[in-house]
Amino acid sequence: MNFDLPPELTAYVESIDSFIKSDILPLQYSNDNNRFFDHRREYTRTDWENGGIPSKQWEDLLQQARVLAQRNGFYSFALPKPYGGSGHPHTNLYMSAIRFHLASHPTYGGGIGLANDLQNEHSIVGNFPDLLMLHHFGSDAQRDTYIPARLRGEFRVTFGLTEPGHGSDATFMESEAKAVRGGYEISGVKKWQTGAHACTHLIIFARTGGKDGEGRGVTAFIVPRQTEGVRVVSYEWTLNMPTDHATVELDRVWVGSDAVLGKVDEGLAVAQTFVHENRIRQAASSCGAAKYCLDRSVERARERRIWGGKRLAENQAIQFPVVELMTQVEMLRLLILKTSWEMDRIEGDRPWVETERRLSDKVAMCNYWANRLVCQAADEAIQIHGGDGYSRHYPFEHIYRHFRRYRITEGAEEIQMRKIAAYLFGFGPKEKL
Repeated sequence: MNFDLPPELTAYVESIDSFIKSDILPLQYSNDNNRFFDHRREYTRTDWENGGIPSKQWEDLLQQARVLAQRNGFYSFALPKPYGGSGHPHTNLYMSAIRFHLASHPTYGGGIGLANDLQNEHSIVGNFPDLLMLHHFGSDAQRDTYIPARLRGEFRVTFGLTEPGHGSDATFMESEAKAVRGGYEISGVKKWQTGAHACTHLIIFARTGGKDGEGRGVTAFIVPRQTEGVRVVSYEWTLNMPTDHATVELDRVWVGSDAVLGKVDEGLAVAQTFVHENRIRQAASSCGAAKYCLDRSVERARERRIWGGKRLAENQAIQFPVVELMTQVEMLRLLILKTSWEMDRIEGDRPWVETERRLSDKVAMCNYWANRLVCQAADEAIQIHGGDGYSRHYPFEHIYRHFRRYRITEGAEEIQMRKIAAYLFGFGPKEKL
């Protein structure tokens, strides 16, 4: 058994570091751009007079970084070759290693930086769940129209699954789509529509048949943002601002039959396309950010002198909590990499189906524990740094406020623990093996 990262992966990560040093950091520190990452970050990122959405200057800077990353061959790494990606056979392993590295790096880690700002899923090595949904489920016309536009930044979508009364229980959704005059009429309300302030389209899931609680009978639709009857009701202010999370109302919105993404009544399969990749990559970022917090805490404890010169690090009350959390980081990092490697070994046109059957429990373990762990590590870093840790001059309060959301999104941790229990106790997918 060999637990070392492949030499070519290590070399690729080193090339990313070189690019960040030569192109991204100079951009971050020019023209007072660092105001978006220092103690002013929440204030400068937020358009407080316009519903609390991201400020244009903030998003323009992120776009500059993405353009640089694309020009240098990093941004589209995870995409299939036909779309300008690497088509690498070990994409999940690479992405997990990259995400961990970027989030744990001592200079630009923690998920706050122009290279990798996790508050709005920005990274110089991009994630493209919407594009892959189109790739796997789109019609020829949808792929030919939307994928090139997506790569040019002209097609931007929200993901309309969650509703005010329904989150993880998507099979009980109240939004309906009725078949009418050559298309469908959609009515309902969707909540937490991330990116609604700048989207061109919405992927809306609505019930077209079946009964409450049944997976079959839900259909996915691609709905242009400017369609009559689509209305943003509000932007939900959150623990970490700015917000681009909207509540969207659809009042008898008509779309043609060509707006269906995938098959009628089988829309939940579309929603499941990228869930495991998203969860394992999020776990890698959370685990990396946890290590960042703990590394900074060790540095602080070794440097800080109290009570006549005694180092803070000499106190077991400081040592033991960090030891426990760092032990968890190291164990979790290995499980994330192993699970990512196993995901890459699954072949076929619909790998997410086999991933659900064989590895969904391991992905859930990685994700729910990493998201809990980073919150604990950030909290411990705040405590060890004292008043400084509580201030916005250090990143820990921001890290806590951001990563706390992932204990709810991408499947609440209770849902993921329930999935693991189903595997362990024999009433989940593994009973069919």
